[in-house]
Amino acid sequence: MSLCPVILAGGGGTRLWPLSREHYPKQFLTLYGNNSLLQETMLRLAGLNEDITLVNPLIVCNEEHRFLVAEQADKAGIKLQSIMLEPEGKNTAPALTVSAIHLQQDAGDPVMIMMPADHNISDAGKFRNAVKSGHQLALNNYMVTFGVKPLNAETGYGYIQYDGVIELVTNKNIFKISGFKEKPEKSLADSYLAAGNYLWNSGIFMMKASVWCDAIKRLHPDIYSACYESYIKGTTDNQFFRLDKQAFSGCRSDSIDYAVMEKLTHEDNSLMAVVKLDTGWSDVGSWSAIWELGNRDAENNVSAGDVITCDSSNNLIRSESRLVAAVGCNNMVIIETADAVLVADKDKSQDIKKIVDKLKSGQREERLTHRRVYRPWGSYETLDYGEHFQVKRLRINPGKKLSLQSHNRRAEHWIVVGGEATVTRDEAKFILQKNESTYIPIGTKHRLENATNELLELIEVQSGDYLGEDDIMRYEDDFGRK
Repeated sequence: MSLCPVILAGGGGTRLWPLSREHYPKQFLTLYGNNSLLQETMLRLAGLNEDITLVNPLIVCNEEHRFLVAEQADKAGIKLQSIMLEPEGKNTAPALTVSAIHLQQDAGDPVMIMMPADHNISDAGKFRNAVKSGHQLALNNYMVTFGVKPLNAETGYGYIQYDGVIELVTNKNIFKISGFKEKPEKSLADSYLAAGNYLWNSGIFMMKASVWCDAIKRLHPDIYSACYESYIKGTTDNQFFRLDKQAFSGCRSDSIDYAVMEKLTHEDNSLMAVVKLDTGWSDVGSWSAIWELGNRDAENNVSAGDVITCDSSNNLIRSESRLVAAVGCNNMVIIETADAVLVADKDKSQDIKKIVDKLKSGQREERLTHRRVYRPWGSYETLDYGEHFQVKRLRINPGKKLSLQSHNRRAEHWIVVGGEATVTRDEAKFILQKNESTYIPIGTKHRLENATNELLELIEVQSGDYLGEDDIMRYEDDFGRK
């Protein structure tokens, strides 16, 4: 039987602000090597095809991130089965339920492995071996989860209690599950570590699509019914599948652990198993976790970008756009982006969410977006702005074009600084080379296209009495935007 990766990519990653933003959360960030966390998750099972038939991944995310998911999959050379769009986040149980319904109908009831998109696993080979062992049990209708050998008495993770090996497989790192424990107080976490039969709950699960549907249908028929209706009434748009908004909004929010796994341990745990992972796992849930995973210098500093240190140790320092110099700093987190700088005690890095909450209450734009904003055709970055003008740098990817559009309250002046632009301006269509420019008056229908194989870069100067992104009338669009 085949195996289908189901990757949940809807998280917000607020504890990694200011690098992670609501419109560009941590799963899309490249924190190690050359791939983002999402790309690493999509690539993690590569090579399993030698032993197991691997189905193209199914990604579940929200509407705002759909083009980021598609672009990162394309850049990683991963062909996706579908990108399923949630109208709103309802936690992991509904997300897995709509995925299982889809796979039962479209892929012949494969085994699913549900993986969060924003975790780090340093030893992918060991992980694949663990997946192979778990797959044997899933074929026999087991619900399988993956637990991490605890390194310390961590209070930020849930725990899985296990008792006795499962004889069905030869792997002695697969155990019967006797309980799921919520995030504990420190004293309780100490007792778990001392007991020796507790694992961190990684949030990775594996079972047949039909096994999950049968369980959720029996335990929470309301969740299954809302998910089934949202799927049946959903619509397909190229590689995107949009769940019905009204039906899905009526679904109760719940997690896989609380909705099903915990209840089964109290009812019948005979078909439940946990695979012990020793693969260098991290949920990358805080800046202190980034420091723990990073390459440290002689003073135990982990740095990225243009960073200079003097008499400083045990710091995480990251520069995105300019020189950052640290003198006499110890145990600090210093994160610089184009529009925000974070300075925090490394031991308080879990509290950064409080800053994000303050940004939200103050309706600050820095909570939502970076200065560089990603679009399905590329990106733009605001360089300067005033009461009646705004200057942006646009990057249009090869083969992409913006919508045919007009603006009621602003004019635009485009100057090409790299590549070649194909411009539509009312009935005219012409080419602009580097150092050439054109003017788009208010109300003029226009379109910008990169018909080449090279990146197109230009400076856009906007002028008018209103410069908001909502002053746009679209007539044609390759990406289905209204």
